[in-house]
Amino acid sequence: MSGNMPGIREGHSWQLFLLSFLVLEGSTQDFGQTQFICTSVPKDVDLCAATMQNSGPAEDLKTTVMQLRETVLQQKETIMNQKETIRELTSKLSRCESQSLPEAGAGGRRIVPGAKNTMGDVSRGPQDTLAQLGQTLQTLKQRLENLEQYSRNNGTAQANSLKDLLQNKIDDMEKQVLSRVNTLEETKPGQKNDTDQRNRVESTLTSMHHRITDLEKGGKDNRPLDKFQLTFPLRTNYMYAKAKRTLPEMYAFTVCLWIKSNASPGVGTPFSYAVPGQANELVLIEWGNNPMEILINDKVAKLPFIINDGKWHHICITWTTRDGMWEAFQDGVLRGSGENLAPYHPIKPQGVLVLGQEQDTLGGGFDATQAYVGELANLNMWDRKLSIGDIYNLATCNSKAQTGNVFSWSESNIEIFGGATKWTFEPCRALN
Repeated sequence: MSGNMPGIREGHSWQLFLLSFLVLEGSTQDFGQTQFICTSVPKDVDLCAATMQNSGPAEDLKTTVMQLRETVLQQKETIMNQKETIRELTSKLSRCESQSLPEAGAGGRRIVPGAKNTMGDVSRGPQDTLAQLGQTLQTLKQRLENLEQYSRNNGTAQANSLKDLLQNKIDDMEKQVLSRVNTLEETKPGQKNDTDQRNRVESTLTSMHHRITDLEKGGKDNRPLDKFQLTFPLRTNYMYAKAKRTLPEMYAFTVCLWIKSNASPGVGTPFSYAVPGQANELVLIEWGNNPMEILINDKVAKLPFIINDGKWHHICITWTTRDGMWEAFQDGVLRGSGENLAPYHPIKPQGVLVLGQEQDTLGGGFDATQAYVGELANLNMWDRKLSIGDIYNLATCNSKAQTGNVFSWSESNIEIFGGATKWTFEPCRALN
């Protein structure tokens, strides 16, 4: 064995020499900048293959691996951020449950002024944000389904407590959702995809509030259908309510409603009635710094109302086509009158009555700057001029108060869209 050792060492040396020669041949011809690299290679390995493994492609492969690793780390960070967002949303909902439960029997809604808008931290881009908002709403919808199941299996008192809890929670979340969607629309107004996703969010909100209304009824109409109010919390171009039936031709009318708002400047449009060919057939609007106005066939009369003080007020307007005579009542008291408001022009039939928006086209063309912000209730309309005594009875909730014979305030007569909310309300009993 000892006699073979020099031969082995000699063969190994020749392999090293050949490897160094091959590396040198594959490099630049500028021998002043080259280096000899000695690498131990097993005897049975092909030297060319071993040389290629140590050449340029290996460095490229290493670079690719590093890039993939960096990408994976970035994706991991994104996932962790999303998990943190989900955790924050879940924590917020849990806090709403724990804080609202003792107050659940009080009814109504709970608004927390200045609450942090955590929905703004959901994601990085508009598309991702809207998708996340949709997921959040689906979660709330599932919670509502659980409440409905609980309501069917338990007594009405417990069910009502949970119903109030859910209303509070959805009200808080809804304002954040709509505010975020509004911001995105203002930022990228021309993108169809954002509009489509906003429509889906709007549809989900509308569906939830319809189902809450069904819970309020408790399967049986224990509560009168006129004991409710509509709330429009944001100035948008898609939040409104619509009457299910049109108005007849009228040569006189009285319209009365309860209204509460502190919006500035201008409370917006409590209601508008448009007909084919005339979008401003009958409109009540307070826009910008102008006083509240009544429009009939696009003719205008300024009304002496002062209502944007955040308190409930009862207002009535009467009008007759003869000489265009009108009167304005606030809280049962005559505040002003006038004439020549669209004289001898009857209110046309077959139109669309919208609450909360001013129509530029029949049933649409809404402008967010003219949208109503606040609460309204008990909108009734008659095709005649009511007496001062009738109007006083309405403003004081007298048992002799009448309901509109053209349009009466009832849940069965109104459809709600875009996230406008419906709450239990009894005039005079819940004032201010």
